[in-house]
Amino acid sequence: MNTELTLDFIETLPKTDLHVHLDGSLRLDTIIDLAKRHKVKLPSFDRDELFRNIFAGEICQSLEEYLKAFDITLSVMQTEDSLERAAFELAEDAWKEGVRHIEVRYSPMLHTRGGLRLTTVVEAVLRGLRMAKRTYGIRYGVILCGIRSMSAESSIRMAELCIAFKNRGVVGFDLAGSEVNNPAAIHRQAFQLILTNNINCTAHAGEAYGPESIAQAIHKCGAHRIGHGTRLIENGDLLNYVNDHRIPLEVCPSSNIQTKAAASWDAHPVDFFVDYGLRVTVNTDNRLVTDTTVSKELWLCHLHYGWSLETIKEVLVAGFKSAFIAYREKADLLKAITAELDAIEPPARKGGTGTTKRTPVYELHESHARDSVPAAGESPAAAPEGGEVSAN
Repeated sequence: MNTELTLDFIETLPKTDLHVHLDGSLRLDTIIDLAKRHKVKLPSFDRDELFRNIFAGEICQSLEEYLKAFDITLSVMQTEDSLERAAFELAEDAWKEGVRHIEVRYSPMLHTRGGLRLTTVVEAVLRGLRMAKRTYGIRYGVILCGIRSMSAESSIRMAELCIAFKNRGVVGFDLAGSEVNNPAAIHRQAFQLILTNNINCTAHAGEAYGPESIAQAIHKCGAHRIGHGTRLIENGDLLNYVNDHRIPLEVCPSSNIQTKAAASWDAHPVDFFVDYGLRVTVNTDNRLVTDTTVSKELWLCHLHYGWSLETIKEVLVAGFKSAFIAYREKADLLKAITAELDAIEPPARKGGTGTTKRTPVYELHESHARDSVPAAGESPAAAPEGGEVSAN
């Protein structure tokens, strides 16, 4: 039996948030304030009613429906002051729940309705994050996104922005948006431009479409990390490739359940991924739309899967290993973080209560086929990365 961990305790642990969208993580009160200031119409200015219009909750039936909330958030993110404020507050909120390194992603082209130049958008977000770093010490990086449903040329523009702001706070490129009927290969030229200029890249894949979407992101686009990757469980051969090559998964459990990428907590494969030895990072995706924090996601994994403190520590270390940080800098950071984690003991058990490990049932949305899924005993899990912690 494992010691029961509280949300408050998990908030004290050093964490990363590598998959978090700026436009899905505003504070509710900030949306209302910005809308009043810039005369933007909202579905409601009542806080509770507005939250019901944004929060995915139990009513969301698909990724496409989940994304409708962004019509509201983006409407108040078309000025420099709103972007700077949103970035600062996101980093501030993350710091207050123990996040030491955050990688904020967004697509600058979605913030030009009011006439802002793309470079102005990027600079405003970076100002907000720099202010947060000066105030709190939180580390940050920015990931600029192409959008699957938009043109290949628009993704190339975002890739060019990444190149222009390389070493100025932008650390990577991403391809976001709905996968259905929007294959990543269409945007291959943007990824090639990114890789040619030695810039990190990730891609949303295996969220609303099957493992072939993940394979395309890796093999056609050269993605260094995979955003979500929920449906990797459906292809054991690809799963082993991802594991063997230590390709990190940016898992966002609550969001995946809301978008129906997984039918339930029991059906979500994150616990299997961790047990099997994949490099799993746990992230928020959208703090407001999903109503979550990294600490809450880890706490829910503890409640649903019985994750022990040691398992959570392993996931936290994987987050720092997977960050888009220069190797030497990352090695120093990992040394400090692992020493800090090693010194943390589980809280004293109260009343002898604890949590036990449950074996989840992998029933993904629409009962997708499980060809080649590694069965228990069929292929041994990768050995844990013991001993001295490497930044690799």
